[in-house]
Amino acid sequence: MTGLLVPYYEHPADRPAAWDRLVAAAPRLHAVVVNPASGPGTAPDPAFAAVARRLRAAGVPVLGYVDTGYGRRPHQAVVGEMLRHRDWYATDGLFLDQVSSGRDALPHYTRLTVAARVAGAATLVLNHGVPPDPGYARLAEVLVTFEGPWDAYAPVAAAPAWTAAFPPERFCHLVYAAPPGARAATPVHCAVPGAGAHPWGTLPHGLDGG
Repeated sequence: MTGLLVPYYEHPADRPAAWDRLVAAAPRLHAVVVNPASGPGTAPDPAFAAVARRLRAAGVPVLGYVDTGYGRRPHQAVVGEMLRHRDWYATDGLFLDQVSSGRDALPHYTRLTVAARVAGAATLVLNHGVPPDPGYARLAEVLVTFEGPWDAYAPVAAAPAWTAAFPPERFCHLVYAAPPGARAATPVHCAVPGAGAHPWGTLPHGLDGG
C-alpha cells in the first residue's frame, strides 16, 4: 500500500476543517499518525478518539505516536504508551519516533517491536530520520529514512544501496518546508509546507486547502 503517511499534530477541536480534509482524502492515504500529547496523553481525549473512528471507517490505518528517545526512554514507559494508544484510540499500529539507527540499539528495538505486536499493532513505522542499519528492516513495515527540510533533501542519500533489496513501499521520506508541488521520492511519503519547531502542524501539499 502506497500513499501519504501523514503525521498531523494538531488537536481536532482546534483544526476541525483540516481533519475533515484528511478524512475526505482517505483514498490517497497510507496512514495517519495521531499524537494527542507527544504520545497518548495521561487520559483519553474524546476528540482524538472521534477522528480515529472516522479515519478507520474511511479505511485509513491509524497509528499512535510514541517517542522512544533514541533508545533512552525505559522499555516499560514506551510499552505503556503503546497500550494506551490501543485502549483509548483503538489504533491499528504505531509510529515510533526518534528511533536509533545504529546496530547496537537493535536488541532494544527488537524487544519494543515484539511488545508492540503482542499489544496488537498490525503496522509499525520506525522513524529514524536517517538511513538506519539494515537490521531494522526486519522489525517494521515502514522505515523513515529521511526527515528534514526540503533544502537538505537528497533522495539518493536517503535511500542507501541496501534498500534496493526491499519493496520501495517499505521506506518513507518525511519532508518539511517543502515548496508547492514538491513530493518526496518514496511511494510512502509526506511533504508539508510547515517549517520551524512545529512543521507537522500543517497538512501535506494538496490537502492544505491552498
